[in-house]
Amino acid sequence: MLKKMALKKIVISSLVLIILLIICLFPNKTNYDFKTTLTYTTPIVQPIYLIDNNNYVARYNIIRKTNETLELVDYVIENLTISDKNGYYLPNGFNAKNTKVLNKSLEDDLLKINFSKQLLNIEKENEEKMLEAIVYSLLEIKGIKKIMIFVEGENLTKLPNSGKNIAIILDKNIGINKTYDINSLKETDKTTTYYLSKIDNVYYYVPVTSITNNDKEKVEIIIEKLKTSPTYKTNLISFLASNTELLNYEILENSVSLSFNNNILSLDNNQITEEVKYSIALSIRDTYNINQTIFYVDDLLVDAFNI
Repeated sequence: MLKKMALKKIVISSLVLIILLIICLFPNKTNYDFKTTLTYTTPIVQPIYLIDNNNYVARYNIIRKTNETLELVDYVIENLTISDKNGYYLPNGFNAKNTKVLNKSLEDDLLKINFSKQLLNIEKENEEKMLEAIVYSLLEIKGIKKIMIFVEGENLTKLPNSGKNIAIILDKNIGINKTYDINSLKETDKTTTYYLSKIDNVYYYVPVTSITNNDKEKVEIIIEKLKTSPTYKTNLISFLASNTELLNYEILENSVSLSFNNNILSLDNNQITEEVKYSIALSIRDTYNINQTIFYVDDLLVDAFNI
């Protein structure tokens, strides 16, 4: 009896050892691979125009929170308005005026926007800049090409304090940060040039519309102005080297091609800097209503820059 029990234990122990050996030699092939995927998204910015501490209407980027056009209109206007809710969007040195949008509509690229009467509560010296900030900010929204402004249902046709007439339908022809160098009211022309300025070591763009009797092609005027550094009193900057030469240009329906000598290139990396490209391309866009600027250096294609 004892012999049988001992034999039984030996058999069971042997089976256990065989099973363990099988498990060791043939492990479970199932792998549990837990993967974590991190998705990085680049925030989409929305340009708006605000009055800086040098009293220029300046281009500044905020983070876009919607792609729906009319919702974006509300969002842009909110960011033009100082309040406890959204004041933190504005960098130091920028300011805007409180108002509310009562209603709005968009048809055939024409935005009709109706403001509360607080829009009219603005100092005489700032009312034209307020209009420029609103118009230029809203025209940065895709699908809006013209604007009609109403106050409490009445079409705004005059500035509230100066009484200066404004067009019923507004676009960038109103100009921005306007300067005048004219000897005659006849045959005047407008050219908008984008310079840089700086607050707290952060650069931003400032458009200046020059009204002159100059009969040169506007692209030549833009490059000449960017090559000639503004006086120190303006706090405006251009990174385009003064020895840059515009060798040739072609103005097409949807693009402008510019050919420069190699003095346009940065000494650091032998490339056209982003600041120079943006200054030129933004100036071309606002002056010609063309979004693509093509850069050549010594007849070699460098970049097709879209704004």
